[in-house]
Amino acid sequence: MSTTAAFPAAARQAFGGAYPNDPVRLNHGLVGHRLLTLDALADLAQALPSDSIEYNPGNLPIGIAPEAVPTPQLGVIDTIRRIGDAGSWVALKRIEQVSEYAELLRDTLGELQDIVVPRTGPMLQLEGFVFITSPGGVTPFHFDPEHNILLQIRGSKVMTMFPVEDEELLSAQAHEAFHLGQHHRNLPWRDAFAAKGTTWELTAGEALHVPVKRPHWVQNGPEASISLSVTWRSEWSYAEADARAFNAVLRKAGLTPKSPGLYPDQNRAKALAYRAIRRVRG
Repeated sequence: MSTTAAFPAAARQAFGGAYPNDPVRLNHGLVGHRLLTLDALADLAQALPSDSIEYNPGNLPIGIAPEAVPTPQLGVIDTIRRIGDAGSWVALKRIEQVSEYAELLRDTLGELQDIVVPRTGPMLQLEGFVFITSPGGVTPFHFDPEHNILLQIRGSKVMTMFPVEDEELLSAQAHEAFHLGQHHRNLPWRDAFAAKGTTWELTAGEALHVPVKRPHWVQNGPEASISLSVTWRSEWSYAEADARAFNAVLRKAGLTPKSPGLYPDQNRAKALAYRAIRRVRG
């Protein structure tokens, strides 16, 4: 699609020094890409199935229950085209369902395979997400189960990221419930958490590696923003998820299991045990 590298040599070197457990700022070359303009993204929203589109008012608190999020007033196409004054944020999910965006995702992540594969194994379940956000918009406190690089295409934003291993922020039970499909990605917020966060400001042409399940919230800058999130799973990330689910089984039996370890801990025994249970249950 394009001969321009998404990640220059310096970015690949920085990523190699951080992956998989540490956040790191990178530079990228996708600013101005024809598939990432507002007009192109409005067309993408029309092409995606409705369950791959989420849009909400942008003036949300850092912590909000999913049922408390108000209903947006504009349709998604009008919201994208008027994002500068719509007071909203739009998430276009799994953009690889449209062939040109699948190619963009494969090309972008393909530049990192030689770094990723020796450490966490093959890049699995490649998915892309685009976030289109009005000035000042907030994405509430949450975490994601994928390996993730967030590329800022237009405008600016500040991500505040928190330690994944701090169970005051995110309890073992919350991890387990997430992997059993029992709670929304948004997390309860307390003002006391703020002191534990590290802020990362991104401007157009910058990107941020967000390690698996790092809790974070995002404040958009003073201009409309476009961001591209390129994500993948690994056997390690799946093993961590299945080990968490197996811990829920142990907890239900009255035990107090140890939380799974960060990479390079493989969590293999618990993961295999839970996969066996899942097969038995069908």
